[in-house]
Amino acid sequence: MTTPSTIAATPVAGAGRHREVLEALSGLLLGLFVTILSSTVVSSSLPVIVSDIGGGQSAYTWVVTATLLATTVSTPIWGKLADLFSRKLLVQIALVIFVLGSALAGLSTGPGMLISFRVLQGLGAGGMTALATIVMADLISPRERGKYMGMLGGVMGVAMVAGPLIGGVITDSFGWRWNFFIGVPIAAIAITVLQKTLHLPRIRRTVRIDYLGAGLIAGGVSLLLVWVSLAGEHFDWVSVPSALMVVGSLALLGLAVWVEQRAAEPIIPMHLFKMRTVVLSVIASVVVGIAMFGASVFLGEYLQLSRGQTPTAAGLLTIPMILGMFIASTVIGQVISRTGKYKLWMALGAVLMTIGFALMGTLDAHTSFAVMGCYLALVGIGTGMLMQNLVLIVQNEVSATEMGSASATVAFFRSMGGAIGVSVLGAILGTKVNTLISTGIVSAQVPPAQLTALSAGLPEPAAVKTLPEPLHGVIADAFAVGVSTLFTIAAVLSIVSIVAILLLKERPLGTSTAVELLAEAEDVAGLPADEPVDPSPAAPTAPAVPAGAAATGGRRSRRTTVMAGTD
Repeated sequence: MTTPSTIAATPVAGAGRHREVLEALSGLLLGLFVTILSSTVVSSSLPVIVSDIGGGQSAYTWVVTATLLATTVSTPIWGKLADLFSRKLLVQIALVIFVLGSALAGLSTGPGMLISFRVLQGLGAGGMTALATIVMADLISPRERGKYMGMLGGVMGVAMVAGPLIGGVITDSFGWRWNFFIGVPIAAIAITVLQKTLHLPRIRRTVRIDYLGAGLIAGGVSLLLVWVSLAGEHFDWVSVPSALMVVGSLALLGLAVWVEQRAAEPIIPMHLFKMRTVVLSVIASVVVGIAMFGASVFLGEYLQLSRGQTPTAAGLLTIPMILGMFIASTVIGQVISRTGKYKLWMALGAVLMTIGFALMGTLDAHTSFAVMGCYLALVGIGTGMLMQNLVLIVQNEVSATEMGSASATVAFFRSMGGAIGVSVLGAILGTKVNTLISTGIVSAQVPPAQLTALSAGLPEPAAVKTLPEPLHGVIADAFAVGVSTLFTIAAVLSIVSIVAILLLKERPLGTSTAVELLAEAEDVAGLPADEPVDPSPAAPTAPAVPAGAAATGGRRSRRTTVMAGTD
């Protein structure tokens, strides 16, 4: 087998190479930040948006859920396209879709229009979520990738958690529409930077897209997420509509599995789930998704409705989690790259995340913000140590020809966990709060005259703190207990991630990039250097495929050609 000699993949990166990699990734990280931010930036401004354009509680839920739904459904499709087409071009297309969705969402005049364009935003965000880690695998070997994945995880975590803070400041200062407009110029800059800095070898493959499998996966997941979003509010969890949706979703997903097992180019290769590392990573990713989105969405409700904070102040109070996530992600990424060991750090991250959520479950309407900040820092540190390393270990196991599908599969389940988590936990919160308010009104002997304030439902956060006592205290306590219950549930779920990580079998991290592995698998000689990433002509020869890659069942098709030149 002929091995390329000048590809970007040095096991030990020098300062010059580090600078070149950062330049190549700069536009990618910028684009990823702004697209992920779109998922949570409206969280703190939703009451203002809904009161302005109408739509009630249903619109409140769907403005967030629509983006999560589109992101989740499209992620595996983008991942498969990355195995078939130019990845650089796909990244740029994803950003263009996002820009269009953002601009149109900011011009919305009604709830239906806003939700539709939030779906368009979600399609672009799904592309960036899937493609960012795939492009990294092209440029950087698993052993070296840890520190860069740490940066990627930090950017994603900060974007998710900082959304309510940024959205609150923008809403208070410029109006809610700028939550959408602000992303347009940033994404445009990212597209320009990508064009100048990201250079990947051109890969041409005979394209066979599994349209039927893509449609069945999208339909099954969409129906499932619609059910968890609507059940409990529009119909009972145990009802005929629930049964029809669940049975329909399971039928579509079951048919999707049957189709994927027989497809020449499956969207999600089913044989991946025969791999222990992939299965355990998927399980842990679902938990992390629930943790990330649940913490960012419902913490804002606690701070505004129970503690009387403004959207801006509520966002500022999440800074300990943002800092914890960013620092842990980058520092532990560096440690993993230096040592090649990851299981201990991931297990520690899962434990810290669980402890943090358990402590958040003790919150009440009078908990010190300093104490809460310590709890949030633990949650941030734990998720930062865990999140992106789940993608790293899967990439280390699979063949180069399935790098896109495998990476997107982990991201897909993380997004689905977040979408389901927000919907289910939101339904639990609504039921719990309503029950607590009803019993609290009786036990606190709230005067009937005060109950007129609740005749049209709960008032907006700004109005809650102006309510007279004892009604204000009843509502504040109800939301404090309700949200703390959600964090307790998250802590229990997080135990699953600890078990999953402990069951992992640690393997040596490979020292070859995805491009090198693909060239080796296809016996391609003379692959040109990716000059913007590795200008040195003396880069060491890439070693063999890392342990575990050969066990994936990846097929050595001669339909792949690595072409001279770069995108």
